[in-house]
This record gives sequence, structure tokens and C-alpha cells, in this order.
Amino acid sequence: MAGHSKWATTKHKKAVIDARRAKAFAKYIKNIEVAARAGGADLAGNPALDLAVSKAKKASVPNDNIDRAVKRGAGLTGEVVDYAEIMYEVRGPQGSAVLVECLTDNKNRAAAEVRTAVTRNGGTMADSGSVSFLFTRQGVVRLPAEGRTEDELLEAVIEAGAEEVVLSGDEFEIVSDPSDLRAVAEALDAAGIDYESDETEFVPTMKVELEDAKGAGTFLKLADALEELDDVQNVYSNVDISPEVLAELDRD
Repeated sequence: MAGHSKWATTKHKKAVIDARRAKAFAKYIKNIEVAARAGGADLAGNPALDLAVSKAKKASVPNDNIDRAVKRGAGLTGEVVDYAEIMYEVRGPQGSAVLVECLTDNKNRAAAEVRTAVTRNGGTMADSGSVSFLFTRQGVVRLPAEGRTEDELLEAVIEAGAEEVVLSGDEFEIVSDPSDLRAVAEALDAAGIDYESDETEFVPTMKVELEDAKGAGTFLKLADALEELDDVQNVYSNVDISPEVLAELDRD
């Protein structure tokens, strides 16, 4: 999930890294298909598709997979690709809030799978609007913190519209208005600074700290269950877990 890595222990990361990589590939492929369906297969004439393909290549999605996704989305293979975007709102443990962003070709399946994952893993489905108001849509670029400083990054991106640079665990998050996200990413490219992702995300306006291992463990289980669903593109939350609680989870 967005920001999820800062909560994951090393043990936790190793257990899911391969599955996450496969899920990330599927996410990029869906985005390519949607962009190709909306604007055609010509990258030069379809900026959204050009961006989707660029992000997939940056994430090392194989070129053959990308080419097939472009053709499938544009209807050149005879297949019909028609995805709908759906947002589900969830209450997690200890008053935490979760947004689940889906891109699906079957709304009934997506709804049933999300509801099952939530109810079986310590969450409850929330009414529309009861959770989403706790988040704002922002552009977020993520990159490893090692070897970088906040001042160095600010100098590179401030004129491109970046609003702040935040240290989050072992990574920096560069936050901007969604309309400035591309400019910020291009400013990093121009400065020769590599980054891991540049996406528009739902960023919480206030964090909720999970103060014990029981609540944190329940949340991580819930987040993992949601992220594993094929129709789920992103999971956002307002959760914060202290290093002490993470250490306690590591010992369990």
C-alpha cells in the first residue's frame, strides 16, 4: 500500500516481496489498458498512454507484456477491456481509516472480495464519505533516503511546485499538488536523482498511531489481505506505527 513499507518489518517484507512485485506489474498493465482504451494505441498521440508505458518500463515490466496490454486495451486483439474505478471506505483497528481503490471489470466481484477481506481481518465497511474526508489527493514521489538529504531534494524540486519533503521510515516522500507531479518528477530527472515511484495518492490529513502490537498486527493483516486482491489498485490509510511497536511485532 502507499506508505506501507515504513510499517513492514524485514521479516514481513521478505515474505511478500515476490507477490508484491507481481501485483505491481498487474497494476501497471491495467493502467496501460485503460489509457489505450481511452485514447488509442499511438503513444505520440496519447499522453496518458505514454506516461503509463513509461512508468511500467521504469518498474521493469517486460516489453512483451507492455505491448500486449497496449494492443488489448486499444481493441487490436479482439478483446474488450472495460474497467470501472471504485473506492471503498473502511474502518480499521483503533479508529484507523482505510481507503481501497479498485479498478475492476466486475463490480460485484470486487465488492464481494473487498467486503470479505475486510470483515475477516478486523475491519468494518464504512459509509461513503465517512472516511474519505480524512484524506486529500496529492502528488507523491518516493525515493530511498539513504545518501540523500532533505535540503538537497528541496533544492531540486522546489521551483517545480513541490510543497514539502518528508522523511518517512527509510524513504523520502516529496509531496505536491497533483497538477505539479510531472514537473516534480522531471525536475528530479534533470538533477540526476533516481526515484522509485511518482503517483497521485490519497494522503491523510492526520495520522492515527496504533499503540500496541495487537492493533498494529491486525492492521497489517487487513492491509495485506486487501492488497492481495486482483481488483485492488491501491490501499491508503492514516495509520502510524512506532518503531517500538514494530520491534515488538518482529519478536512475535
